[in-house]
Amino acid sequence: MSDPASIKKICVIGAGTMGSGIAAHLSNLGFEVTLLDATHQMAVQAFGRAKSAKPPHFYVPDRANEIRLGGVNENAAWIGEADWVCEAIVERAAEKHALFSRIQPVLRPDAFLSTNTSGIPISSLARGFSESFRKRFVGTHFFNPPRYLKLLELIPTSETDPSVIAAFSAFLEERVARRVVVAKDTPGFIANRYGMWCMFHAIHTAEKLRLTVEQVDAITGFFLGRPKSASFRLNDIVGLDVMQDIAVSLIERCPNDPHIQTLKLPRSVAILLEKGWIGEKAGQGYYRRGSGKEFLVFDLSTFAYRQKTDVDLPGMKHLEKLPLPERILKGLDLKDETGEFLRHYLLPTLKYADYLKAEISHSVLDIDHVMQWGFGWQMGPFEMIDLIGPSRIGLPAGRYYESSSVRAMDGAYTPIRSDPKYIRMKECPLVSSRRNFNLRDLGDGVHSIGLTTKMGIVSPDVVEELSDFLENGSIDRFVLTGEGRSFSAGFDLRFFSQAIAQERWTDIDRELGRLQKLGELLERSNAVSAIFGHALGGGLELAISCPKVVSLVETQIGFPEAKVGLIPAGRGITLMRLYNQQNAKRLSEVAIHLGTGVVASNAVEARSLGFLRSTDVTVFHPDRLIYEAKMAALEVKPEVRPEVSQALGPLSGMIDRLLEMASAKGELSAYDEQIGQRMKMIFSKARTYDECIAKERTEFLDLCGRALTVARINHMLEHGTPLRN
Repeated sequence: MSDPASIKKICVIGAGTMGSGIAAHLSNLGFEVTLLDATHQMAVQAFGRAKSAKPPHFYVPDRANEIRLGGVNENAAWIGEADWVCEAIVERAAEKHALFSRIQPVLRPDAFLSTNTSGIPISSLARGFSESFRKRFVGTHFFNPPRYLKLLELIPTSETDPSVIAAFSAFLEERVARRVVVAKDTPGFIANRYGMWCMFHAIHTAEKLRLTVEQVDAITGFFLGRPKSASFRLNDIVGLDVMQDIAVSLIERCPNDPHIQTLKLPRSVAILLEKGWIGEKAGQGYYRRGSGKEFLVFDLSTFAYRQKTDVDLPGMKHLEKLPLPERILKGLDLKDETGEFLRHYLLPTLKYADYLKAEISHSVLDIDHVMQWGFGWQMGPFEMIDLIGPSRIGLPAGRYYESSSVRAMDGAYTPIRSDPKYIRMKECPLVSSRRNFNLRDLGDGVHSIGLTTKMGIVSPDVVEELSDFLENGSIDRFVLTGEGRSFSAGFDLRFFSQAIAQERWTDIDRELGRLQKLGELLERSNAVSAIFGHALGGGLELAISCPKVVSLVETQIGFPEAKVGLIPAGRGITLMRLYNQQNAKRLSEVAIHLGTGVVASNAVEARSLGFLRSTDVTVFHPDRLIYEAKMAALEVKPEVRPEVSQALGPLSGMIDRLLEMASAKGELSAYDEQIGQRMKMIFSKARTYDECIAKERTEFLDLCGRALTVARINHMLEHGTPLRN
């Protein structure tokens, strides 16, 4: 077989929704990708739809041009070039089998070979082919869209070579940014057999208890430790037609499962299917977008759309600030709609997981991982069984998890393998806890400084505490990161709002100076910033002050200060000036990005916009940020800050032209242009580093005294959206 580390060329066959998504994901990661369909023309048409998909498949649009398109017959030779051939055509066994018959003669004997399917038996697809084919043939169940969902179920047959399973699993984890669960070749594997059953059971329970769509989604979203798509929104995303197809197949293939009739269509699903209201791809399902941002909701009693209503569940509201385990336990005891739903829905889903475990999985840990990695559950079903207690669910006594071991199917406990590459921040030993950050030991002489403020907000108090720690602390190598949902959403806007209202201009200037000095401290440290979620404004200024940034790819990165009538003044402009001064064209473009408050939607785009350096690291695997940051911290060293270059050509005029073009398109207001002019002045007139950071503060203070800036700040604080004035 091919060495997984040397795989470069991948051929995806099938340019539909799934195949195009897989091809896009692989191209994003830098592989040489070929995408084939029945004909070249069909591939072009199908991939054209994928290029405009929302949410987008590509980090930057230009990456789509790197994928080679063709037809299976016209370009059969391309299949023979591939290190991995990934079939992803329509979910019909006969058509998949026919395709394999056509391509078997051109396959390289050492190439990996997989079929992407959500439930077709893998062994039946391998039947009748050569021994070489069968030994390297596996099923892959990517979750859609692959860019955003990390789970991959890998399904070998009894004839798949164990070395192929091990090598392919390692390849998918290391280079395809997947979390792999090896599942048994049973109907629906783990995700659809159990996950789909849970989805149908939630609908049946809602109809039985006469609860509303909004009530159930409120209970099965954040409150139950699950994504905001919850239950009914998730149904719309998956598609009711897809749910029906999977349910029909499972009912047919699992006649001996006494619980399988739960997959019969609930009344609301049947009515929606009859009307063609199959979910998001039809524009309506359980939810339908009304005028503006409003949503209409399908009423489970009248079977007609109505206005979405606020959920009034006092018991749930009372518990929602508690930790998840407490929310679940106390929620089950509630004597209201929340408690009724949890008792009728949650307990049976846990009992069904116990019933299925040996049939569909090699370990209960695998089922927990599928629901966590594929469905976004914070706790897997077997973790919840241990939490609630088996007796309340109607199961035999005994825990599934004990310390760092898990109970195997034979009842014995086996150690859970710990992989340092997937370490989570809260698993690292806590050295000390400060007002605004935690200090943790990452091992090997590396520590983490993790911000604990809401959304990683940087305030004067944060700056003071971090500065004091770095000046007087004894740590050598460290990772600056966050311990919440985001690295940092920026500097505390309320501080500036209050200081402006009280005309405390000296205080504002002092705090900007302290922020700049903190950046200089980080610059001189053996420091790496590990950013995720959001890295905006003042938070990004601290991140890029570190000698190296390690960024999770799905991070929003940028300087949105202009949207509140301000400019970056914690060395943001200065560092962007220094990092992008290779030519005037690049520098003028970056100046416009800063002057208009552009925020990149991901780290790849951020690099293209100039917000990240060529030496910074992008982490594509969603669970490896801390590990990769630690590895970088072991080798990082401070770099010499570049001098301000003066040989920049007609920079001022180039920025003016870009501002004029944006204004002509209606992209800028008159005040936006004024902010852009201030950015131009700093970029083109400052001759030294000290002059540059001084001009940042001067222009920032002047903007603070402008009525239009005050209006923008107040609007953002009151409404959470920018004001264009």
